[in-house]
Amino acid sequence: MGIVAFFYGAVSYLAFLVSFTYAIGFVGNLWVPKSIDTGGAGPVAEALIIDALLLGIFAIQHSVMARPAFKRWWTRIIPEESERSTYVLAASLLLLALYWQWQPIPARIWHVEGEYGRIALTGVSFLGWGIVFFSTFLINHFNLFGLEQVFAALRGRDLPDPEFRTPILYKLVRHPLMLGLLLAFWGTPDMSAGHLLFAAMTTGYILVALQFEERDLIKLFGLAYQEYRRRVPMLVPFLPKR
Repeated sequence: MGIVAFFYGAVSYLAFLVSFTYAIGFVGNLWVPKSIDTGGAGPVAEALIIDALLLGIFAIQHSVMARPAFKRWWTRIIPEESERSTYVLAASLLLLALYWQWQPIPARIWHVEGEYGRIALTGVSFLGWGIVFFSTFLINHFNLFGLEQVFAALRGRDLPDPEFRTPILYKLVRHPLMLGLLLAFWGTPDMSAGHLLFAAMTTGYILVALQFEERDLIKLFGLAYQEYRRRVPMLVPFLPKR
C-alpha cells in the first residue's frame, strides 16, 4: 500500500503544480489559452452566477476538508497518509475546473496607461506569487502538499509532531502566504469586472477562512500561538495585530 499511496501523492502534487502555475497566467492574463478576461463574454447576470458558484464551491471544499473534525472522519475512510494528498488533489481539480468554466466580465474598472505604472502593478502581482511559493517552503512545502506524509509511509516511518516556528516572513505577518495571494490577485494594471469579482470574493473568503484557521492553530499550539497573535499582525506588517 505504501507504493500506491506514494504514487497517489506524487500525482496529487503534480496536479498542484499544474493548477498553481496556471493560476499565475490565469489571473495575470499571461501565456495561458484561457484567462480571467479571455473567452466569449455572455450575459453579465449569467456570468456572475456561474463565477460566484465556481468560487463558492472551491471555498467550501478548501475550508471543510481543512478542518480537524473533517480530517478525523475522513481518515476512517482513506489512509491517514493520503489525507493531505486527497485535499490537494481535490483543490487542484476544482481550480482547473474554475479556469475552464470561468465566464469573463470584460467591463473595465481601471486601466493604467503609463508604462511605469503597469510595470509596478504587474510587479506587485509577481511579488505576491513569489511570496506564496516562498512561504510554503518556510512552513514545510512537501508536508503542506502531502508528499512528506506518503514518503514517510513508504519508508514505514512516523512523522514528528507539528512544531511551532516563525521563520523569516512569519515574523512580519502571521499569514504571509495569504498576503501573497492578495497581492497577486489585486496587483493588475487592467482590472475588469470579472477580475474584481474574483479578487473581492477570494479576499472575503481569505478573511473568513483565517478566523477558522487561527482557532485551529490556538487549539494546536495553545499559549505559544496566542502570544504570537499578540505580537505579530495577521496580514499587513506594522498594522494592529488582530
